[in-house]
Amino acid sequence: MEKKTVVLYPGVGVGHLAPMLELARAFLLHAGDQQVDVAIVVFEPPVYANGFAATVARAKASNTSVVLHVLPPPVSDGGESGDDAEPEDPLARMLRFLRATNAPLRDFLRSLSTASRRLQAIVLDMFCADALDVAEELGLPAYFFFPSGAAGLACFLGLPAMCASVGTSFAALGESAVLSFPGVPPLRFADLPQELADDGEACKGIIGVAARMPDARGILINSFESLEPRAMRALRDGLCVPDRPTPPVYCVGPLVSPGGDTDHDCLRWLDAQPDRSVVFLCFGSMGTFPKKQLEEIAVGLERSGQRFLWVVRSPPGEAPADDVGALLPAGFQERNEDRGLVVKNWAPQVDVLRHRAAGAFVTHCGWNWTLEGVVTGLPLLCWPLYAEQKMNKVWIVEEMKLGVEMRRRDDDDVVTAEEVEAKVRWVMEDSDGARALRERAAAARDRAAEALSEGGPSRAAFLDFVVDLLASEGMVNVSPMCGPYIYVQAKSSL
Repeated sequence: MEKKTVVLYPGVGVGHLAPMLELARAFLLHAGDQQVDVAIVVFEPPVYANGFAATVARAKASNTSVVLHVLPPPVSDGGESGDDAEPEDPLARMLRFLRATNAPLRDFLRSLSTASRRLQAIVLDMFCADALDVAEELGLPAYFFFPSGAAGLACFLGLPAMCASVGTSFAALGESAVLSFPGVPPLRFADLPQELADDGEACKGIIGVAARMPDARGILINSFESLEPRAMRALRDGLCVPDRPTPPVYCVGPLVSPGGDTDHDCLRWLDAQPDRSVVFLCFGSMGTFPKKQLEEIAVGLERSGQRFLWVVRSPPGEAPADDVGALLPAGFQERNEDRGLVVKNWAPQVDVLRHRAAGAFVTHCGWNWTLEGVVTGLPLLCWPLYAEQKMNKVWIVEEMKLGVEMRRRDDDDVVTAEEVEAKVRWVMEDSDGARALRERAAAARDRAAEALSEGGPSRAAFLDFVVDLLASEGMVNVSPMCGPYIYVQAKSSL
């Protein structure tokens, strides 16, 4: 019997690779009886892809049936060379890098298709829109996987039309500008990603990617319908792309890591804490703060009187500290050793959030982290830092009503010790507002489980996607071609 292979191409960035790995898991769970193999292809990341290489290494070391192909980076990323070159925006450079991968990606895809194996489709990360040219050249059906939610997709698809309607750069609208996209709450200019704040290469690149996304055969999103019903209606009704048809949108989430790490000191510490008593603070692989902000967090936590587990990274631009205590106020750890634990750099987040002792989650609002909080039923204290996280904060606080914002001081953008103390104490104590928030979080957790259950809407949406994928012709009768590179086969961390 002819085997069919679906290729997943996550681009670069931990926040894009991790959910693509979970998408591969969903294929194994729901499409295994359809004789469909899954392969993930990544290119060795450039230096600016923080944490990506480590994630790939963990994926290679895991034991599973999905094959991960690691290709060398292209010879050139399309950027300018020379010592006098101006520093580039990281997103603009990433888009250049992904554009330069088209030629080796095309050769690699050709090498996968043989007389006994049909290359059925490719699923692209949201930033890999230039790979649509490769898919078209090979006659290969292409889908996008948008690793965020329905509200994020509604805004993303609406960016080209919004840009055309304002007739100027978003930044020229001014700080007080409010933008309205179908299906989502109004957004302030300050809520947009920083890359949209001017007419630079990054902004133009984002708009260009968004304009190409409707060319795909379909779009998968990492959310579930009952979490974002208004945004899903806008997408289905074609309101987000006013001048052309919107491809089918498949709501297949929540796709989150199952965890499984049981050998970490912080988990043993949690075992000794009462149920729902600990506030967990973690800000992602790029979530670093100046020493002054770390001190404000420490003072606020201490004054709150609540139990806490806090993942601390060294300030930006500094080497990782051997002793995180040196980053905090003198004597902080000693004074709080009975009710708080500070962990350096990393903790098994999913396992912490699923622990019976976890009571609330202070998060930077990255979508993967948001969903991990949602599926565990924890109220969210929202502290967005970069990229689309301020937009996610708006959805969490105003639309889903599953969290509250940690507000910054206007003059220096600092979250003060007083704010940390007040919000942590409020979310953990038994006020009417906090109780209602916990009830909504628990209800969202139950709906998330229902979405993925047998016959649930997310599982049904995924199966609809598989049916559409298998109905395509795929890429057949292509002679194997090997480009001037080697690749490493490894098993992914699913």
